[in-house]
Amino acid sequence: MIMFFAVVGLRLVQIQIIEFPKYREIAQKQYQSKIVLPAARGTLYDRSGNVIATNSIYVSFAADPQLAVADARAIASKFSNLFGKPKSYYLEKLRSDSRFVWLERQVDVRYLKKINTKDLEGIVVRYEPKRLYFHDQVAGQLVGCTDVDNNGLAGIELSYDKELRGIDGYVIFQRDGLGRARPSVDYPRVEPVNGHNIILTIDMGLQAIAEKELRKGIEQNKADHGLVVVIQPKTGEVLTMAQYPNVDPNKFGTFDLQDQKLRAVTDVFEPGSVFKIVTASAALDHGIVVPEKRFFAENGKYVVPVSYGKQRTIADTHPEGWLTFQEAMEVSSNIVMAKVSDLIGPERFYKMARDYGFGIATNIDFPGEAKGVLKKPIEWSGTTLNTIAYGYEVGVTPIQIVAAYAVVANDGILMQPYLFKRETDGSGQIVREGKSQQIRRVISPATARILKNFFEGVVVHGTGVPAQIAGVKVAGKTGTSRKYIEGHYETGSYTASFVGFLPVDDPQLVCLVMMDNPRGSSYYGGTVSAPVFRAIAERFMNTSQMFVPQDTMGAVTTNGGNTVRSSKRIQTERAVDEKERNVGYPKGIVPDVKGYSVRRAVGILMTGKFQPIVNGSGTVINQVPPAGQPARPGTKITLICQPRSSVALNIN
Repeated sequence: MIMFFAVVGLRLVQIQIIEFPKYREIAQKQYQSKIVLPAARGTLYDRSGNVIATNSIYVSFAADPQLAVADARAIASKFSNLFGKPKSYYLEKLRSDSRFVWLERQVDVRYLKKINTKDLEGIVVRYEPKRLYFHDQVAGQLVGCTDVDNNGLAGIELSYDKELRGIDGYVIFQRDGLGRARPSVDYPRVEPVNGHNIILTIDMGLQAIAEKELRKGIEQNKADHGLVVVIQPKTGEVLTMAQYPNVDPNKFGTFDLQDQKLRAVTDVFEPGSVFKIVTASAALDHGIVVPEKRFFAENGKYVVPVSYGKQRTIADTHPEGWLTFQEAMEVSSNIVMAKVSDLIGPERFYKMARDYGFGIATNIDFPGEAKGVLKKPIEWSGTTLNTIAYGYEVGVTPIQIVAAYAVVANDGILMQPYLFKRETDGSGQIVREGKSQQIRRVISPATARILKNFFEGVVVHGTGVPAQIAGVKVAGKTGTSRKYIEGHYETGSYTASFVGFLPVDDPQLVCLVMMDNPRGSSYYGGTVSAPVFRAIAERFMNTSQMFVPQDTMGAVTTNGGNTVRSSKRIQTERAVDEKERNVGYPKGIVPDVKGYSVRRAVGILMTGKFQPIVNGSGTVINQVPPAGQPARPGTKITLICQPRSSVALNIN
């Protein structure tokens, strides 16, 4: 008996003292649960305050398998009928040993009316925020996406996930003897901290223009894909990163992995003649040549001895005789650039390329950036110096090319390209701001002025004539490079590029247009990409205030010969547009947005400084508070929405 009680006593000591934490945790799991209160993810805006991404409220259904034992088959049957999945799918979940399993995540709130949770024991209903993207496929790769738990997976959503995500709260529930869940009085409710808002340097209006014109160009030239990058040379702010084919952030995972990448940042290519900016810069900045120095272009064929009796031929597309250095740039002579590179030498050429930022990541605030390929001179072969002079044996990213040409537009100073403009909290207070950052002086102002003349000549009477815009001075450079595929240069496969800036006297933007593998009547950058540049630039000038003189009289003024609208007139037009969007309601009064699409309703509310909370998707069928009531800026307006088809068919 003593031995028996001794064993029992030791067992009690083991359970109640030694292994007490273990059994306490098991007991707590039986009667206590932690319910997460998700934080609202911050809103993404463009530079003008247009909403890019915000949150919609959806409903999710879960279950406690131990409480749902009796109704498991009824639950499986009900969910199978509603969501089209087999009953076995739900039964397997309901047979779990866990106390919490998801049945359906983030479905339309109208399903609440179809599932009577009072009649189905063990069902748990949660309202969850889901990311809602307002511009469909515009800037899809740039914006990126989130997962089902609203964590950033790609693009800007990933870059600024920490700032956007916020901090989830929680509440502890305890079950009584009858299995009823009640908030615990022993644990305080921890409220969620909503994420901050991010304002980008991107202009969604200009982004849409660039994507539309790019798509036209790709279709006309039967290219595989293409991209457009636009930055402000004086600040480094990225205005546009367009790409085709597009992706829709609302369905990001359904698109091909190659199309999900933002190629302007992640892809490396041999640039061809657009890389001649390095050759010209090194030659001019070191005083090796002057614009008037003449070179013989060998009538289009230049045989160069390599070593041990071997030789190679450098060819020009258009045979030329004697050319000045400036003329050689204007007609894009590979032969002259090769000859000039011999005068520059490997060390000075390499240093100039590095100073421009080639072979180094720009550190733009976007995930997955490639740094490109720029071999050190010690790794060069006997042909590298001549070849790299016209853009081969080097790998660059599109963002590096744009940043390099911005150096010339910015009088010789390299700026850090960036996408982040501002971070604000829920009350609109600025937390931090993006700032322009000078990296280094690459070339002297005098060299930059000469290069501006060179690139203007390319457009006036060189290979870039199709980029001309009436009344505006445009500078640029064409590039056509044969693609290196599986160990050799593929015949008939090219990358066609044009990069330019305008107006030459006071550059406001630098724009790169690239097309991959054009198969139309031409594959040259001047005939394929330059017209797209022109179309984009013309539309930018008609819509952007960057090209509008800041007059105070509101009169129509001219800029470089083109008639443009004054800033005051643009502001007036925008004010009229905002008034129309506010449906005639004065400031501080909740507007009526019932019957509008979610996108338009959110736009109207944001214009009135209200905070829209979207419940569902499609068309707004109700709003809380109702229209006409006074409300302060920042007031939350809940929008009850249904898909358009449901509204049309009166499905509730």
